[in-house]
Amino acid sequence: MGGSRVQVNKPHKSRFSSKSYRNIHKVSQKDKSRIAKSDRNVTEGARAARLQRSKMLREQKRAALLKEKRASSGSFSPPLLFPLSASVNVSSLAEDLLRLLSTEGTGALSSTVASPEYKLRATVLQAPHGDLSSCMEMTKVADLIAFVASATEECTSDSIDSFGSQCLSVFRSLGFPSTVVLIRDLPTELKKRNDAKKICTSSLTSEFPEDCKFYPADTKDDIHKFMWLFKEQRLTTPRWRNQRPYLMAQKVDMVPGDSSPGKCTLLLTGYTRAHSLSVNQLVHVSGAGDFQLSKIEIIKDPIPLNARKEHDAMDSDDIQDVEVVRSLAPDPLNQEPLLVENVPDSLSGEQTWPTEAEMAEADRNQKQKKLRKRTLPRGTSEYQAAWIIDDIYEEDSNAKDDGDDFEDDDGMVLDEGESGFPSQEGANNPDFDEDQASLYLRDSDEETENDSMMMEGENLTREQIEDEIKKIKEAHAEDEEFPDEVDTPLDVPARKRFAKYRGIKSFRTSSWDPKESLPPEYARIFAFDNFARTQKHVTAKSLEMEQESRDNCAPAGSYARLYIKEVPLDVASKLCVVSRTKPIILCGLLQHESKMSVLHFSIKKQDSYDAPIKAKEEFIFHIGFRRFVSRPIFSTDNINSDKHKMERFLHAGRFSIASIYAPISFLPLPLIVLKGAGGASTLTVAAVGSLRSIDPDRIILKKIILTGYPQRVSKLKATVRYMFHNPEDVRWFKPVEVWTKCGRRGRIKEPVGTHGAMKCIFNGGLHQHDTVCMSLSKRAYPKWPEYRFPVLNA
Repeated sequence: MGGSRVQVNKPHKSRFSSKSYRNIHKVSQKDKSRIAKSDRNVTEGARAARLQRSKMLREQKRAALLKEKRASSGSFSPPLLFPLSASVNVSSLAEDLLRLLSTEGTGALSSTVASPEYKLRATVLQAPHGDLSSCMEMTKVADLIAFVASATEECTSDSIDSFGSQCLSVFRSLGFPSTVVLIRDLPTELKKRNDAKKICTSSLTSEFPEDCKFYPADTKDDIHKFMWLFKEQRLTTPRWRNQRPYLMAQKVDMVPGDSSPGKCTLLLTGYTRAHSLSVNQLVHVSGAGDFQLSKIEIIKDPIPLNARKEHDAMDSDDIQDVEVVRSLAPDPLNQEPLLVENVPDSLSGEQTWPTEAEMAEADRNQKQKKLRKRTLPRGTSEYQAAWIIDDIYEEDSNAKDDGDDFEDDDGMVLDEGESGFPSQEGANNPDFDEDQASLYLRDSDEETENDSMMMEGENLTREQIEDEIKKIKEAHAEDEEFPDEVDTPLDVPARKRFAKYRGIKSFRTSSWDPKESLPPEYARIFAFDNFARTQKHVTAKSLEMEQESRDNCAPAGSYARLYIKEVPLDVASKLCVVSRTKPIILCGLLQHESKMSVLHFSIKKQDSYDAPIKAKEEFIFHIGFRRFVSRPIFSTDNINSDKHKMERFLHAGRFSIASIYAPISFLPLPLIVLKGAGGASTLTVAAVGSLRSIDPDRIILKKIILTGYPQRVSKLKATVRYMFHNPEDVRWFKPVEVWTKCGRRGRIKEPVGTHGAMKCIFNGGLHQHDTVCMSLSKRAYPKWPEYRFPVLNA
């Protein structure tokens, strides 16, 4: 009995332990105490290190926040007043706001004021209702967007009109800075005032970010309360605006240049923002292009926050414009070169170098050759005619003229200056040189380019414009219903019409060399071996320059005058005129951002834009602070393939990839695509998106489908007609696989007859109502723009 009650303990699980672990307890007491003490010290040291690291991070964040607050307290902060509807009066609100901030009691008010009471310097911008381009430019530099709404009964039901909705969608794509909503026209009675504010707030809350606040703005006390809250809160701006220094010009002047005719020096004066601006880096004037700086002058602040400084500035008002604190000159060794396009050497691969006399003689002979006509034997191609000695056939032709005048039918007259296509005999010859045919028809396949021109440069009547728009809409509808299907022409052989196309076994797995048969434009662009690594290096270099506080930089928040050299006179004069109605923005460029390359954007058609968007049409691309004129092509985004299918139209409701030739820009950047509507001056938002990548090797394939119809079906065999119209085309496309819309696959066996019918073999039974298809592909490229900046064609 007693033995059954003996306590039994659970045995140790030491049989799976290692020998060193089992012998770890076999140490002396002295070693045990030393080891235990050491472990305790290690633990305490790790804890102390963690505490020290946390303290260091807190101090760094506190220092960065203090630096940002000090910079923002004395910087140039432009709030934008945007009316949500046409009935809202923004000018009265702007006047009340400026009178509250200004220390002057009466008199004319400037748009830029400094308030020592609020410790704030601001320029109040008024968005013009109906001018989309001006609203977009103001939004790019605004630190605060104050949407102004009216609480009247007729405005409450429709607080946001169509233009306001369009601008809100654009602002979301650009990225909202700090936003507030100011409510005007509230009733004076307290209960009605609160009810009207609640109604207006509930109707507008869904249109703005979650942290957006609503403030009444009828009386001076309301505006005073709003300004105190605005002064204390931390303003947020989109990330892409904090990557580059920028400036909104308050003064725009031009000085004629003495060195080069037709050029001048453009002077932009304003407050530098975000980062320090180096005199050695390139700058971009929005809509005008990229330029170099000849000098930067840091001028005494005309609107200081300190009252004593302001009094001194008022006393020295006559010398205010000429008082230069510091002048910065570029270093010729470190200044970024203005390199836009690569200059290709067309004779770099030649083995011999012709002299100027030989080149002039060759041009002279070529001109004489175009004007001369020769009589050649029947069936002689232009390539064969180039090897025939002129003297021999001149003697033969003279002998024929002296002998029999009726033997002219044995030869043909070849006009070398006007021959664009080979003779019909060469077309019917199965041994016709197809490489030569592809050269003849190089431009015959560019129907997208020709259609997109829409008869530019001609005086079109209203009926012609309506017909062109109708044709584009019909083509858009046909592309949605029957994508990629084309008809084989009757007058041109298919092997010539589709000479640049090829058949691929699999769109996903088949190989395609990205360096093969590149267009001449690819010799003018730049490419990166590793774009992500280059962007990381350029960003780190810019941050290093910012932290070093070099002597050749204008610090952020300083009032500076920039001297931009080599600006065309017509561009400078247009900018001086445009500056009266909309802001002129200048931004500093990072390294390599002036060079041309192939940019790819993730793009989506705007819901409010109903017109079809065709590839290679002319659009204005707003990419961050920069504006370009581009002619993009659209393609799908295949994740599991290195080849992407081209789309002739940008279809609504889905994202596509737009590829253009444009200067390099580093990610992230928003995209707004504008298209002229009605007239050249009226712009409408056609699509929105963002920058995706920069890769000239991205393969975009234009796919076409040739269709035929079964004439006779016998089990696995079928006779197909109407895909081709002569047997030579059938033999030419015989290696390409055919497929049907019901899922069968097969191959061409042989041609049948003389009208293009062919015998095909499939992997299964074919239905009589089925359609036989053949897929062909060729690589597509964007269209090089005729001019790159909108101001040049304004």
